[in-house]
Amino acid sequence: MELFVLATFVLVIIAWTLKARDQQQRIALLGSYLSRYQIEKHMETLTQGYLRALAEDDPQRSEPIWNMLRSTERELSEQFQRFAADFSRAAETDTRVSKLPIALPFAAVLLPKFTFDMRQALAIHERGIRQATEGSEEVSAKDKAFTVSAELLLMQHTCHWFCKSKTVASARMLARHKTSYEQLVAAVLPPTRAAYGALVAP
Repeated sequence: MELFVLATFVLVIIAWTLKARDQQQRIALLGSYLSRYQIEKHMETLTQGYLRALAEDDPQRSEPIWNMLRSTERELSEQFQRFAADFSRAAETDTRVSKLPIALPFAAVLLPKFTFDMRQALAIHERGIRQATEGSEEVSAKDKAFTVSAELLLMQHTCHWFCKSKTVASARMLARHKTSYEQLVAAVLPPTRAAYGALVAP
């Protein structure tokens, strides 16, 4: 009995070590690409700007803010397009993501049918962000801000999923933004929702 407990303990330690190493490698890989751009800075600018604009009741006071944010939206979209193109050249062996709710060592290798390709996910996010930031004359500034925010947060969720796991990504999103994964998926543009759902479906 003691030998079994000891063996189990050793296996748990080995699994935890391998999982931590895999996650560190994923974080480093994604970070090496993101560090070339100011995507996170632009996301923060948009988030704060949207809140300021939406808090203004006077259109004459809010319109200058919306105008300023449009240039940030374009810059973010252009940078994300380049980022997704750069990441698409990464090796597939490094970009597979486990669809399992928790992180398991070598899951992408041992259970390839239960994975998706991060490169494809980023391509979907790139299209969604571009379409949302372009908007249309029929869409109000408020609705556009809501859709752009949803597209960006779902992309952020995918990045956390790639680095950690779906469960961790969803918990972070709920804790930081009071938004569930299901709410994010429902809030993005229909083409994003359809393509993303097909890619990550179990």
